[in-house]
Amino acid sequence: MKYEKIIMGQFISRPNRFIAEVKLNQREEITRVHVKNTGRCRELLQPGSTVYLEDFTCRMGTRKMAYSLIGVEKMLPDGQTLMVNMDSQAPNKVTAEALASGKIILPGMGKLTEIRGEKTYGDSRFDFYVEDEDGRKGFIEVKGVTLEKDGLVRFPDAPTERGVKHLHELMKARSEGYMAYALFIVQMEGMRLFMPNDDTHPAFGDALREASAAGVDVLAYQCHVTEDTLEVTEPVAVQL
Repeated sequence: MKYEKIIMGQFISRPNRFIAEVKLNQREEITRVHVKNTGRCRELLQPGSTVYLEDFTCRMGTRKMAYSLIGVEKMLPDGQTLMVNMDSQAPNKVTAEALASGKIILPGMGKLTEIRGEKTYGDSRFDFYVEDEDGRKGFIEVKGVTLEKDGLVRFPDAPTERGVKHLHELMKARSEGYMAYALFIVQMEGMRLFMPNDDTHPAFGDALREASAAGVDVLAYQCHVTEDTLEVTEPVAVQL
């Protein structure tokens, strides 16, 4: 996926989970921007960090803010920086692209003949419904991952009862004959391992392990990230 117009800035503060204060490059005044990720992201949004903003100044529509924060350069312990996309809407978009191109491989399914977003099942709405050439059917729930330390990525970065509910619904779908997938899109590259974040939300980790034991496939894929693009690249090992 590609963003239309991106500008750089310097992160100042985050008054609430929807808003950040940013100093735009070559400007002295501080601008309030929309944050497209309601997670904590405390390890990413550090004062002085370089951030990337999607510019809507020429296509405002009903928007109240001209900019949305979609990426950040995370400073690593060795002094290098890691480009992280933190747009919570991006994982579904790149998943749709990667499913269509065959870059994401779903265990137990062949070539996909149907990919449909936002499919209702029971009391939940899954991110994707898929069918393959042999008539097998499945549901996919997608989660974006931005929490990283030393090449290890974890989810979630804040408790998510909704995420636990989705896992139980995936188990139910699997028991009724559907294929079922919990797909974690890692919004950065160069990662070596994905794990559930038991320290932050042990109930989610327990539910993910229960889902795996019940036949739900747990997958993680990392992405190549630039200032204005995001693309799924390859799987990341999963340890439950």
